Amino acid sequence: MNKIFLSLGSNLGDRGQNLKKGIGLLEQLAGKPGAISSIYETEPWGCDSDLNFYNQVIELFTPLGPLPLLEAIHEIESKCGRVRSAPRYAPRTLDVDILLYGNSILDFPELVVPHPNLQERQFVLVPLTEIAPHVIHPVLNKDMEQLLRACLDDKKIIQRLQ
Repeated sequence: MNKIFLSLGSNLGDRGQNLKKGIGLLEQLAGKPGAISSIYETEPWGCDSDLNFYNQVIELFTPLGPLPLLEAIHEIESKCGRVRSAPRYAPRTLDVDILLYGNSILDFPELVVPHPNLQERQFVLVPLTEIAPHVIHPVLNKDMEQLLRACLDDKKIIQRLQ
């Protein structure tokens, strides 16, 4: 089993229900959830939208390799109403990103792990630090607490919901 961390985000429809459905589908199609962070309401990052996101990070134990996992994630996003033809960073029902895949460093045309922007995004680092503060970024060789303290992202975490 591979221990991975995923971020989930939603800013269209019933955001909380979208995250819950996404986690349920991940369990059905990709593996067994471990730790699950609180849900955080956050300002949009990378897009001009008035719709705040709900963001969450989960630990997942999966038998899937990186690219089959990515295929399963795309299927899950689609089942949750995500339209992939929309512009990058557009509002969406569900977005799932692979943050870390064990200690692996992966560089495929369709997937780079660790997620290349992980250290620049509070909406990822805050929930990731909540559940895995001492996990080490395999490229930067810093733990999540250190990355969060150094993060310059000015987008606000509006509230922790649960």
